[in-house]
Amino acid sequence: MMTRNTGRARVFSFAPHGRGFLLDGVPFQIRSGELHPVRIPVEYWQHRIQMAKAMGMNTIALYVMWNYHEASEGVFDFHTGNRDIEAFIRLCNAEDMWVLFRPGPYVCAEWDLGGIPAWLLRYDDIVLRTDSAHDARYMQAVARYIDELAPRVQPLMAENGGPILMIQIENEFGSFANNAVYLDEIKQHWIRAGIDGPFYTEDGLAQLKQNRSNVSGGAIALSNGNAAQIEAVRHAFPDVPAMAGEVYPGWLTHWGDDAFQGTTVDLSVTLDDLMREGMSFNLYMIHGGTSFGFYAGANIDAESGDYQPDITSYDYAAPISEQGMPTARYMRYRSVIGGYLSVPLPRVPAPIATIPADRLHRLMPQRHASLWDNLPDALPLAQSVRPRPFEIYGQAFGFVLYRKRLDRYRGGLLDMGDVHDYATVFVGDRYAGAVSRARVPEHRALPLNIVQRRPLALPDVSAVRGAGTMLDILVEGMGRVNYGHAMIDRKGFVDPVTLRDSQGASEVLNDWEVVLLPMNEAFVENLRPVCSNPDRAGQFFMAALFVDVIGDVYLDMSEWTKGIVWVNGHNLGRYWNIGPQMRLYCPAPWLRVGDNAVLIFDLHQTEPKPVHLATTLS
Repeated sequence: MMTRNTGRARVFSFAPHGRGFLLDGVPFQIRSGELHPVRIPVEYWQHRIQMAKAMGMNTIALYVMWNYHEASEGVFDFHTGNRDIEAFIRLCNAEDMWVLFRPGPYVCAEWDLGGIPAWLLRYDDIVLRTDSAHDARYMQAVARYIDELAPRVQPLMAENGGPILMIQIENEFGSFANNAVYLDEIKQHWIRAGIDGPFYTEDGLAQLKQNRSNVSGGAIALSNGNAAQIEAVRHAFPDVPAMAGEVYPGWLTHWGDDAFQGTTVDLSVTLDDLMREGMSFNLYMIHGGTSFGFYAGANIDAESGDYQPDITSYDYAAPISEQGMPTARYMRYRSVIGGYLSVPLPRVPAPIATIPADRLHRLMPQRHASLWDNLPDALPLAQSVRPRPFEIYGQAFGFVLYRKRLDRYRGGLLDMGDVHDYATVFVGDRYAGAVSRARVPEHRALPLNIVQRRPLALPDVSAVRGAGTMLDILVEGMGRVNYGHAMIDRKGFVDPVTLRDSQGASEVLNDWEVVLLPMNEAFVENLRPVCSNPDRAGQFFMAALFVDVIGDVYLDMSEWTKGIVWVNGHNLGRYWNIGPQMRLYCPAPWLRVGDNAVLIFDLHQTEPKPVHLATTLS
């Protein structure tokens, strides 16, 4: 059994006639499990790597999410928290594990905009995932990203004594377009930056055959691959080594789905075939983790056109659960893989501690602050003649408040077009309803007057008399589309806003005040505990979570409506009562002995509800 032999230069290469991979000239099977450092608290990185190793893996595959590292144009962060990719790769090295490096620039991954930075969307005519001849701005940004990554990656390549075997060029491009020039341009950027491979691409078999989306001299990895598909690639591309690059133990989940997806998938036969034939593979995901903060992405349903935002959990029905526990499938797959190996597998690491069940109790938050008493200054009116998307104002995530004074308000129908993605509407202080881009089940929509893809009826003038005629529209961006041709997915208003009165007269509403509400760490840290109107939705609630034993815990938000939770300033992600996810994961390193501050922002509730604590996702 070959080991890393840390620090010694190794030669990873392709076998003649596409017959697989070689390490120092000897046939080598890649047994990989996918982990995303950005979805795992840095304190748990080593545990998750060890869990993958104990299941029989010898390699870790990892995406790098470009927008997580270049949140502001030209400003890179590869050092703080779980952004230190080099540290993660060195941990893989220390655990005697190889690495498949998947830096994009596009990664999909159910991650906001597939990892591409939202600041590129400030250009109205931007074209993403294309070559310099079609959009030089995009490729210049890609080149800067690669130039920043390359010196970090180069010392970690196998030929330099590190663990990285191959670098992936883009991701599943055959599902997007046919543009060999673009793929080669990315490859050439890496070469000019000092890294000449080995490279590989990732695609579905049908898309690969149709669009010939592999790169010259590179290997091929197959999405949803298995032994039979690897054989098919051998016939279609006889001189190119192939592997099953994404073997799915489950699937992604959207808000509003009936249940978590893919929980019944059993890969035992697939893994047995791959092991018997000595074929290389990567489990996507071996451990999914969590899309903390605002980073969960979205899809557009191909048939209905519905917008489908992803839930916060990225459990993915992976053999290692969101909380890092081995599932029944983990033990089954470990047995299959271990049965083909000549040396015993390492022991399964001890589980991460959870707060003991007898220490769990419910929290009863109290009203803490009103958003309306904590509004920053509006942008200058000159920037806001008509309401524009978040990105035009330089904001990537969170909320934007659009305000318009109606001089002759008489009620009517408010048409916000295809608002992205969830808007709560107020006339004066009165809640008028909400518009959701995503589908909301009727039993959840009716009590809150939530509509989808149609105008919202505003209350008549008698209902708001004395309350003023300020129209407030608070828009939440819920995750940019991460797959397909709808990726130019700006947030906020993308269409004009019109008001049609009871006489049928229609007016396009211009001259808006725009208030940026990124809901970032600085914003929530500086909340003033003021709530001048406790009956107006859009409030923050606070609870103290007392613990005398540190451990992982889940916060059950099933009695709440829609919002975000922070614990000690850490954004756990979104919750929404349309499900199927009702619990948010809080890792132990984000807690401290004693009181812990739990902050909740709910778009609809004006009265607090209990928050129950649990030790599992469901």
